[in-house]
Amino acid sequence: MKLGYIGIGLMGRPMTLRLLAAGHEVTVWNRSREKLAAVVEKGARAAASPAEVARAAEIVMMCVTDQHAAEEVLFGPRGVAQTAKANTLVVDFSSIAPASAKEFAARLEEKGIGLIDAPVSGGVAGAEKGTLVIMAGGKAEHIERVRPVVMQLAQRFTRMGDSGAGQTTKLCNQVIVGSLIAVIAEAVRLAEAAGVDARMLPEALKGGFADSLPLQIFGARMASRTFEPSLGSTAIMLKDLENAGAVAKEHSVPLVMASNAVQLYRMLAAQGKGEQEISRIVELIAGKS
Repeated sequence: MKLGYIGIGLMGRPMTLRLLAAGHEVTVWNRSREKLAAVVEKGARAAASPAEVARAAEIVMMCVTDQHAAEEVLFGPRGVAQTAKANTLVVDFSSIAPASAKEFAARLEEKGIGLIDAPVSGGVAGAEKGTLVIMAGGKAEHIERVRPVVMQLAQRFTRMGDSGAGQTTKLCNQVIVGSLIAVIAEAVRLAEAAGVDARMLPEALKGGFADSLPLQIFGARMASRTFEPSLGSTAIMLKDLENAGAVAKEHSVPLVMASNAVQLYRMLAAQGKGEQEISRIVELIAGKS
């Protein structure tokens, strides 16, 4: 198929490479053009604007930082809505506020363009292996139309409801993960303070009720104090948890655990570590800045 991909970052790059490997024609755009080199080398065509991507594609995929970036890409002077033909589908893999997803879908629908909010979970490794978990909001017929393409990127692609439902589901995911990262950091520090080798916690607890992917991935990194930004930044987690807090306030739902975790992520961001890996939260619990 003729596809477009906007946002060739940590997630967009491996996802685009998989689409190219599957034989699709992919037109790409990124705000920083130097990031296009890796996918252009594999056969992607570089576009000068999101509008040019939309002109060339039946399905436009995108993964950008937040709702402000998404709005600019979709509705800016050189945005997707300027040139996309009727019946074009936009699949937004970004994590944005559910209210923004609903608004963007309504604005695009006026032009005959469909929007699926389809945030992902699984990180860079999942994008590289095609094992992402994708939760979607939008019309059922739109989701079924893009399913064959999206399943080349994912192990699971689940429609959760109408526009905004995918983003709400992703916020639930982040409430769990964001809170769990903080709890794992506490467990690591407890082990260290009590003289237990915290580096052994992931192996010792593997298969038990306390086991999880975050424990296996981040627990060892916390214990050895080795961090990789590609595994998720503090700023992105903070953005998602703040969006979750806004939805919770709207529906009068208490988020006690997540709210406590948010304060720790804010402290990390205030120390200038917003772009660093979220597992650096262990340093706060250890009393180090």
